[in-house]
Amino acid sequence: ALQRSMGNDTLTFTGTAVDPGFDASANYFLEACASGTDFADPVTLMSGISPDAMKITVGDLNTQLLKKFPADKTTSIDLRLRANLVVDAGTGALGTTSKPLSYSSDIKTVDATPYGLPRLDLINSGIDQKIESALGDGSYTGYVKLDVANPFTLNNPDTNTSYGDNGNGSGTLKVDGSAIAVPSDPGNGWYKVSADINALTYSVDPYMIGLVGDATPNGWSAPDSKMDYNAQTGLWQITLDLKVGSVKFRLNDDWGNGINLGIGDASHPEYTIDNLWNDGSSQNIPIDAAGNYTITLSIGSSTYSCTITKNN
Repeated sequence: ALQRSMGNDTLTFTGTAVDPGFDASANYFLEACASGTDFADPVTLMSGISPDAMKITVGDLNTQLLKKFPADKTTSIDLRLRANLVVDAGTGALGTTSKPLSYSSDIKTVDATPYGLPRLDLINSGIDQKIESALGDGSYTGYVKLDVANPFTLNNPDTNTSYGDNGNGSGTLKVDGSAIAVPSDPGNGWYKVSADINALTYSVDPYMIGLVGDATPNGWSAPDSKMDYNAQTGLWQITLDLKVGSVKFRLNDDWGNGINLGIGDASHPEYTIDNLWNDGSSQNIPIDAAGNYTITLSIGSSTYSCTITKNN
């Protein structure tokens, strides 16, 4: 069983690099699924460009497992290490950026017991949502959807303690304090809310992941096509009509906010939609046919990946 008290400890998973017999760049994915389901609906626990020492904290591993498996219950799960190989980029042929070759390891079956996370519930935000403490240390964080018309308070269901603003909007919490206002600029949308009930502090920061590019309705101009967050899966998602062209991902309608996600070029074939490049030099992701698409984005501690599915 995983233990919250060891949340900052680091686990190292060690694998063997795939040897296909030809030169290729590889991305590795440690995946888990319910035993016997043949990875029909896996969760990616971690990823990287080398399988030799894939490291993850207990807290981050627990967070990933909770996306698929119940808290505080032991579940039999299958693990595998999957490698995507890219021979070269840009041609569209098998083994290139858009069509990587995939290899999987033998399956290992283990029992896993992820721990449930302490939470603070948002009261009167208009939606049932919460922020959680990965380490159970009184520090909580999460992505929530807010409306300027719905200022909210935070409630600890374990102690039935209500937290709000101390009355001056300075980011200081107070037991039984006033409702926390949602910033009018930028207004309604997704925010990263953090609270520390020991230090009695909080922050409400815009966190709006957008799709931008000449394939999108607004082209390369703001406002971007905003994605929604699924707290259960940990994925950002959007369904929209796209034109032939290209797209990238960014945060808060701006390239300067730490997220500029695209793919690699011939010099960086390791960066694909399974391993996006967060860099100003990253290349646009091509959209080759007009139509309605569903796009998901996974934001890990240091890795990013997306899926692009054409609906019609």
